[in-house]
Parts: sequence; C-alpha cells; structure tokens
Amino acid sequence: MRTPAEHAYPTHWEADVVLRDGGTARIRPITAQDAERLVSFYEQVSDESKYYRFFAPYPRLSDRDVHRFTHHDYVDRVGLAAVVGGEFIATVRYDRIDASGRAAGSPADEAEVAFLVQDAHQGRGVASALLEHIAAVARERGIRRFAAEVLPANTKMIKVFTDAGYTQKRSFEDGVVRLEFDLEPTEQSLAVMRGREQRAEARSVQRLLTPGSVAVIGVGRRPGGIGRTVLHNLLEAGFKGPVHAVNHAFAEDLARLDPEDVPAHRSVLEIEGALDLAVIAVPAPAVPSVVAQCGEHGVQGLIVLSSGYAESGPEGRERQRELLRQARSYGMRIIGPNAFGVMNTADARLNASLSPELPTPGRLGLFTQSGAIGIALLSALHRRGAGRFGISTFVSAGNRADVSGNDLLQYWHEDPDTDVALMYLESIGNPRKFTRLARRTAAAKPVVVVKGARHSGSAPTGHAVPTTRMPDATVSALLRQAGVIRVDTVTELVDAGLLLAAQPLPAGSRVAILGNSESLGLLTYDACLTEQLRPLSPRDLTTAATPKDFRAALATALADDLCDAVVVNAIPYVGEEEAPSPDFGQALGAALRAARAETGISKPVAVVDLEIGGLAEALSGSDTGAGSPGDDGRDVVPGLDIPTYPAAERAVRALAEAARYADWKRQSAEPGRVPEYEDIEESAAGDDIARLLAAGTGGAAGPEGAVPLPPADAERLLGRYGITVRPTLPALDADAAAEAAGRLGYPVALKTTAPHLRHRADLGGVRLDLTTEIELRRAHHEMTAALGTAEELCPVVQAMAPRGVDTVVRAAIDPAAGAVLSFGIAGAPSELLGDTGHRLVPVTDREAAALLRSVRTAPLLFGWRGAKPVDTAALEELLLRLSRLVDDHPEVVDIELEPVVVATRGVSVLGASVRLARTQPFSGGADLGPRRLPVY
Repeated sequence: MRTPAEHAYPTHWEADVVLRDGGTARIRPITAQDAERLVSFYEQVSDESKYYRFFAPYPRLSDRDVHRFTHHDYVDRVGLAAVVGGEFIATVRYDRIDASGRAAGSPADEAEVAFLVQDAHQGRGVASALLEHIAAVARERGIRRFAAEVLPANTKMIKVFTDAGYTQKRSFEDGVVRLEFDLEPTEQSLAVMRGREQRAEARSVQRLLTPGSVAVIGVGRRPGGIGRTVLHNLLEAGFKGPVHAVNHAFAEDLARLDPEDVPAHRSVLEIEGALDLAVIAVPAPAVPSVVAQCGEHGVQGLIVLSSGYAESGPEGRERQRELLRQARSYGMRIIGPNAFGVMNTADARLNASLSPELPTPGRLGLFTQSGAIGIALLSALHRRGAGRFGISTFVSAGNRADVSGNDLLQYWHEDPDTDVALMYLESIGNPRKFTRLARRTAAAKPVVVVKGARHSGSAPTGHAVPTTRMPDATVSALLRQAGVIRVDTVTELVDAGLLLAAQPLPAGSRVAILGNSESLGLLTYDACLTEQLRPLSPRDLTTAATPKDFRAALATALADDLCDAVVVNAIPYVGEEEAPSPDFGQALGAALRAARAETGISKPVAVVDLEIGGLAEALSGSDTGAGSPGDDGRDVVPGLDIPTYPAAERAVRALAEAARYADWKRQSAEPGRVPEYEDIEESAAGDDIARLLAAGTGGAAGPEGAVPLPPADAERLLGRYGITVRPTLPALDADAAAEAAGRLGYPVALKTTAPHLRHRADLGGVRLDLTTEIELRRAHHEMTAALGTAEELCPVVQAMAPRGVDTVVRAAIDPAAGAVLSFGIAGAPSELLGDTGHRLVPVTDREAAALLRSVRTAPLLFGWRGAKPVDTAALEELLLRLSRLVDDHPEVVDIELEPVVVATRGVSVLGASVRLARTQPFSGGADLGPRRLPVY
C-alpha cells in the first residue's frame, strides 16, 4: 500500500461549529495519532450504520482500514472528524478520483465523499456541518465536484446531500443511488447554510436562557459574595426548576444550604439528574477544573462571572482562549467571562445575574457587553414604567469570548416574546456577519444600537477585534443602510426602545403637536425641524386645559389624515378651577389612553411629561382594548401603552428614529435588484485572481497582506466585468511620448504616475488637450524640467476623454463594515471636505442611484447652474459592475478608479488600482465559507 506524501497539517481547517440542537462540536483533520479514537468511534456505531457506509456487514475495522482512514496527504485524500469531549462522533472523507483510472477525458477535479455518524448523534446536523467543511476543503484543493454512492434505504444521508443546495445530478444503478454535485456555492446552498446557522445559533442561546435546572458554582458558605448573590437572585425571581449550590469547601455532611434551602454539593459531579446551566463564580485559577466537571456531567452551557481574563492583560487573554477551547471541547457555549449575567422574564423567570430584581416582563430584548451599562439600562427601564416597557431577555456578555451580539440577533430574529432588540456594543467582532444579521432582523423588528469606544481608535480591554479606517459617522451611515437604528447615548437607546416597543410605526414624517404649554409647543416644533420631520402648527390648549380637552384634541389629531404621529406636551394643571379629581396625572393618562381607544387609529403618540405625578404610571398600565394588526405587522392595541419623556427634544428624537426606520422598511420592501450583465466573465476573473495570487504578482504586500496588481493585470481583471480603463503608454522621453501619441491619436494628455504627483494638475503633473507633437514635446520638457527626471516622474500618454465631471469610485473591504462601495466628486469635495457616499456591497440598482445623489455635490451631475447633465445612467452601471466584481471575488480587497470622467454621454475610467489578498474562508471573522464559531 502506497503511503501518502507528507504535507503540513492544515491548522486553518480546524473549526468549532454549533449543531442543530445548540450544542457545539469541533471539526478538524484526522491525523495518524487518531487510530485509537477511530477504532473506539467505530465500535459505537450500529451494525445498520456500518452496513450503510460499506454496503456489507462490516463489524470491525482492520489494521489496514485504520491506517488508510488515519493517514492522509491533505490534498488528494482528506478526512475530517467531528469531536466532542475528545471523542469522534462523526467522520467524513474524500478521495480524489484519479483521471487515469476512469474513462478517457474524465476530470481529475472530482472526488468520492462518504460519511459515518455515530447513531447517538444522528439528527443533530453533524453530517450537514461536515459536508460544508469538506466541500470548502475540496475547493481549496482544486476539487470542483463530489460524487457519493448511497444505498436507497439510507434516506437520512440522501437527504443531507439533496438538502445542501448544490447543483446535483442523481442516478440509480446496480441497486445504488449515485449523487453528483458541483461544489461551487449557489444562492440556494448559501441560503441553506445560513438558515442552518440561524436555527443552530438561536437554539444555543435558547438553551442558555431557558434552562430546566441551574447550578451556581462558588456559593459562599456565608451570605454575601458573588455566588451567594446569584443564588439568592435566582430563587427570588421564582425560577421553577431545580437549583443547586456548589462549593468544594462545603462540609461533607451538608445536604442543604440554609436559609435558601437548596441542595448543597461539593462538586458538580455529585448532582444527580440532568443539569442544563452552570453559573461559575470561582476565582479564575479554579475555573478549568470546574469546567471539566461540568463537561463530564453533560452541562449544556456556562455563565462565567469570574474576572481575571482578557481584560487583565496578555496572560488573562491566553487564559480566556484556553477557557473557550475547553468549554467547546465538551460541546458547551459560554456567556462571559467577566459577565454580569442573564435574565429571562418571558417564561423561565430566570435571573442568573447580579441584579437583585427581575425586571418587569415586556417586549424589549437587551444585550450589553458592559455590566455597568446593563445596570444603568435596567434601572432606566424600571423608572419608566411597566407594561410593554419591560424586558423579555437580558444578556450581559462581559468579554464575550463566545456568545456575542450576533448570537442574540439570531435568537431574537424569531423570538415571539421580543419586539425590539436593544444593544450596547463596545466592539463588533465580525462586522460583516453583524450587518447581514442586522439587516435580516431589522426587516422583522427594530434593532437599536449604541456603540461605545467610537473614537478611541482601539478596542476595549479584553476585546480582540479589527480596527477600521472609516470615520465613525461613515460606519454609522452604513449600519443604518442595514436597518440598524444607530443612537449616540444609552439614554437615546432607552428612549427609542420604549417608543418602538409600545407604538406603531409612523406612515410618514408629519407630526401634530398639542399641549397646555405654548412654549413647549414651539420647542417641539423646532426639534421636529432639526430632526427633519414635518411638524404641523402647534395647538395650544392653554394651561387651563382639562383631561377632557386633551382627550378631544388627541382624538382629533389622530383622525387627521395630514398627521402621521402626535407629540403631546403636558405641564401640571394651573387653571383657576380646582384640579380635576381624583388626580390630574392619573386622569390625564386615562384620557389620553381613552382617545387612542376610541379612534382605533394606528399612529404613534409620545408624551412630554414635566413632573406630573402619576402620569407615566397611568400611561404605562395594562392594555385593555381589543387588538388589531398594524401596518408594520405587529399587534397594535388602541389603548396601548404610551411612553413619556422629560424633554421635548428626547421625545422628538425617538419619534424621528421610528420614522427613519419605517422609511427604511418601506424602501427595503422594494430594494431593487442586482443586475445580471451577459458580458461579465466571472469564472475567467476567478481564474485570473487565483493565478495572480499564486504567482505573488505585484509589488510588496501592504500591512494587511494585500498585493497591488501591475496596471496591465488590473485593467485585464476590470475588463472581465466590462469596466474599460483608457490605455496609457509610457513616455520616458519626448520621442517615446510622440510615438505613443501617434498610436493613440491626438488630442492626448501627458501625466506623471509618481505617487506624490498623481492627479495633481495644480502642480503641473497633468497636461491636457495636447493636439500636436510640438505641444506634446514642449509639455514633456517643461514637466521634467520643473518636477524631476522622467525616471522619477514615470510619465505616460493617454488619449483625451470627453469633458465632463471628474469623479472617484472605490470599493474596499473595511474591517468594521465589510465590503463597501464609495463614490464622490474628485478633488476638493472628496479629499478636503470628505463629501463621499457609501453603500454596502452588493449594491442594487436603486442603491446605485441613491449613492450618486447622497453626496452634497451631486447637483454637479445633474446640470448645476445651466450646465448639461452628465450620463448618470452610465455611471450607475459602472458602480453596479464594480459592486459585482467585489461581491463575486472577496479576494479583491481594494479597487480605486480615479478619475472617472462622466460626460454627457458615457464614462471614461482614466486611472485604476487593484489590490488582492488571499481570503480566509475558514476564518470565523470573515463571514465566508462554511459556518463556524470565531476564535478570539
């Protein structure tokens, strides 16, 4: 038997994945050291599964089999295993089909693939996860097609293949089903993968938030301390499942802990029965042994409150990595370390946190990376009333070594108990995935985000995240394009969340203003204009207005077809008569709710409450009316809770956020389309990119490993997508310039390509409209005399383009936002004033048109001051083609087209630069390739 040639172990193929039931497994290449694991794994597989794998009774593996299945060259023969607790639970392998052993002309880019899953782990989605990873490995090794032979009775494995979403061919011969499928990802295969990812990650969060039993590890023997506090909070919240207290220092004869009266244990291993969640509150050095005990017991998830990890420096960062590796090796997910805890008011009544009270049940989901901010948010929500203003779930993830905001978005996306997602983020570990998930979730329910550490230029302590080149305002604009409601402060986070949780979305931006203070009405009017809303003239009810007057005015405003939302201003009653009984605040609240109920009209209402006792409580009482669906799909109750604000500006800002979000939802319902162009050569471009990267073509790699392409290669790649760069010819001396002009045809431009002088006509680095050889030679002489030698300037000659508006177009991969398409008017507008628009890739035809109009200098394109409008349709097509190139080929990390001259007819690309970098499809932070958990 031939032994495969030695190849380096492909560490980058290792991955942690979330399975269908929410548990985790590690996928890694099989090595020669795995012989015992393979034999043990095979012994635990049923005879039926063995028969399905080998098409015959196969009770045990021979030594030859073990050697063959554990020795691979990682090119033509590859085996991967799914591992939990150090043991194999499933394997997959491919063997490249040698063309010499097949019919003439058969390809060598095909491989046979086969799976084997331990019976106890079938149904967990292990095989589908392995298929994603083995397919990515095969593509990396040049294999483009898989073939699999399956017995007809093996319906589970046939379903794994047929549900994968790849282009397939199926045949039946000699009693065997043969499946052949291309490995090139399709829209369907990507949708299948992301659907599985969403369900698995949501389930993993659900397991943490809805445990059937909980153990608190590190409970002090006396009251006080973190562990004892969490135990007390769990019991006070009314958690219905078994609760256990664990401390290795408990006396051996201590059976129950007083006064809590819960079972006491010296070790998790002493606990009988299933244990779903463990809250760890022991010093960091003791955590590994506790995690090991939890893993051996079969605990499903961990909340690690312990500090001393990445926030404490390099040693702590390595301790955190080891914690993550250890927990995942047992199939457990972690919230923390350095976490504040979690809550679930919806059904579990879970308060596994340091907060002494379980908040009021409500419709807000809350995620925060900071315990202090979590305390502030919970306190603010508590002060603002009950009803819908409470929370459904709360997670404070601390260092978020594992569970992050992305996981909560996966969970909240389909959570029926959460209407609004509120997030305080100090860093975004996987920005491309975050924007993808945020866009999908925002289509169903609002996502409100406040970002800390926006301007420091560095990540918070304990957070390993990429840094961005973009200003925070630009990142904010891109997040808004993904549907995220981006606010600046924690106060605004609560303000927007309360309005969105309790009120319908406005149909437009017209705002009615009414109240018993003329001054407040004017302030509200001004605030509306500042927030780009359209206020109607304020209606002053005078300071003598009674609750009955407010009720009538609000009912009238709601019934007005010219009104989309209402702001009610209220100050204490100061009329000549005695205040209405029993209490002005309670009576006013009841009146406003009654106005909503009697009209039954779905329009948002916000109340500016200036210290009126009882008003906020009256407005946030239990809903009493019958519900009817609102325009945004949520249930809208005519008497539904109305949020109050202490200042007009805050109420209007929250209303403006709701109006912008409603507008985004309307636009996202018809986002446009990504056009298909018949002349695009996607496959040929991919071959070019692979060849260029393999050859290391270009100059020195940049700081991010990106390699610039030589002009000819850049122009060829752009040409594959129908983007033509006007050719340039070198002009190292006057004779070469004249020869070049003769080939290109007059008139021509002479310009230097030296980096410090590119596009600098003001310094003499560009000479235009040279119509004769005499003019060209004179310009060449003047340029070299004034600016330096020809060798320093590297001058080129280019045919003149039609006159028009000079623009700059760029597409780049930004660590904080993903693939971004940018546009601006060349020169001072974009370079000096930063007047540049941005859109997330892929860009639709509607978004391309909006991108052109998003810059302040856009009128230059549409006939400013009597000039002829330029060909914006051709410019939009250029943007769409460039977006397709970057979206189709993630190896293209930066493209700059400058200048792009937009004439009255057509566009001319006069300069182009392209940088490539190898993609990392197995990187959890790239949002590319097979699904996997990130490793920090």
